[in-house]
Amino acid sequence: MVASSFAVHPAPPVAPANLLAAFRDVATPHISDNLQRLSGIVGLQRFHRHKKLVGTAITVKTRPGDNLLIYKALMMATPGHVLVIDGGGDTTNALVGELIMLYAQQRGCTGIVLDGAIRDSAAFREADFPCYARAAIHRGPYKNGPGAVNVPVSLGGQIVQPGDLVVADDDGIVTFSQNEAARVLDAIEQTARFEAAIKTEIANGKVEQSWLTKAFAPHGL
Repeated sequence: MVASSFAVHPAPPVAPANLLAAFRDVATPHISDNLQRLSGIVGLQRFHRHKKLVGTAITVKTRPGDNLLIYKALMMATPGHVLVIDGGGDTTNALVGELIMLYAQQRGCTGIVLDGAIRDSAAFREADFPCYARAAIHRGPYKNGPGAVNVPVSLGGQIVQPGDLVVADDDGIVTFSQNEAARVLDAIEQTARFEAAIKTEIANGKVEQSWLTKAFAPHGL
């Protein structure tokens, strides 16, 4: 017996507003550094201007070139969700364009992260609606399936679970479990204090810096 071509699971609840707010002023490199520099999506580019993306992942897995299940996910989205779409890295057909952007805005989504192609890229720049994708192309999608909504997906080397936190800025995209959020925030505060001390030392004009001395010591330099 052939399994169903579609798998649709309930949308994850959006993370608490105070948790999302805590990451709005946090740079992705600080998050990455405190996720062992192993987590995060790579290989995608920004198609909006500068707006920060923070939200809760609602995930979609599509057949390359087919966006039917993206519309199903949009129907389930609530304010604060981010569309995280595994398009298999295929760039021969755009899965997302201006119409989906408008629908996502209407549903209160905070952005789109897509391992695939978009079109109508000028609309994303003009609206400054957060959108990260692998490429842009004029050729549109099909709407036949198969696909799945709210299942684990893989984008640019990163597994994303429904309900994961998504933070993206000029430097890229990181995703992580809500269960890790408190630990990551605490670690980021320590990172910020450490870097502030380094900046102070750099400003003093000395060639030798204490933080560099510690870094060189294990290597006898």
